[in-house]
Amino acid sequence: MVGGPKIRVAKAKKAFAGVAESSGYPFAVMPSAKGLVPEHHPRFIGTYWGAVSTSFCAEIVESADAYLFAGPIFNDYSSVGYSLLLKREKAVIVQPDRVVVGNGPAFGCILMTEFLDALAKRLEHNTTAYDNYRRIFIPDREPPNGQPDEPLRVNILFKYIKEMLSGDTAVIAETGDSWFNCQKLRLPEGCGLVIPNRYEFQMQYGSIGWSVGATLGYAQAAQDKRVISCIGDGSFQMTAQDVSTMLRCGQKSIIFLINNGGYTIEVEIHDGPYNVIKNWDYTGLIDAIHNSDGNCWTKKVRTEEELREALATATGDKKDCLCFIEVIVHKDDTSKELLEWGSRVSAANSRPPNPQ
Repeated sequence: MVGGPKIRVAKAKKAFAGVAESSGYPFAVMPSAKGLVPEHHPRFIGTYWGAVSTSFCAEIVESADAYLFAGPIFNDYSSVGYSLLLKREKAVIVQPDRVVVGNGPAFGCILMTEFLDALAKRLEHNTTAYDNYRRIFIPDREPPNGQPDEPLRVNILFKYIKEMLSGDTAVIAETGDSWFNCQKLRLPEGCGLVIPNRYEFQMQYGSIGWSVGATLGYAQAAQDKRVISCIGDGSFQMTAQDVSTMLRCGQKSIIFLINNGGYTIEVEIHDGPYNVIKNWDYTGLIDAIHNSDGNCWTKKVRTEEELREALATATGDKKDCLCFIEVIVHKDDTSKELLEWGSRVSAANSRPPNPQ
């Protein structure tokens, strides 16, 4: 079973979890649906995203005798340049108001919640696919710690962010390499299945800069949660002024500004000089916006030790402040998933037009 983003609009999170519980099947989530399924469940196997899936997830999904996708959206980004190894004849596609079985038939006027609730009562418990997953699964290793004064690596940053997550936090993942790094964060109980969602991720349009406004709106609506936002420097330059409203509203989010000097995701899709941007003094900008009016704390970090100290402050003495941490990393420091995804999407986007 694979959960898709339309589970949200169908209000079918509990129904999907009910099928997962009663069936015995392993279940995964499409990248834009992260946070809609219970990741603390023992049969959750990660993100299904084709060639850049969680380790061992795609192998189990694509080799299955059949798969159920609930509320999927298949586009060039979610399909990694249309390279998914899925067969339509093996798929049951459940949309909010219709169900398609294989190459047909299609049944309309069926609500996802009602279909999944009824399906949960009819399925025989079958753990075959999950047993296969357990046979091949090898746990991921943590990245090695940095040396003293070694420049900070992005994978070290996200190792520390993972340790910050709890039922009292929410995650906003900006378009870019944060897509891939945040997908690796396992959401704890209370960070996913409840409403509102504790993870927000925008893939349909790939809009850079959306997360700054999303952080503002989410923090205002869910004031019992502390929002953790991971934003690239290029994206932040699009909508930086929203920080002013965050301060005016007294918000206490933690913003990680990942400064690598350009549009890194665009470099991997189509490189060019336009992907290099003018560097800003980001902490200086936020200090100027703050203007000694409101609760705000800023910090630049370049090493693991500086990051550790900044996180201790942000979660300690400054826990009631808006915390802005500028993380300076190398321009070529990206996840391996972005390298793979960028190559495949580039190939799909540059293919000759279909003569039809």
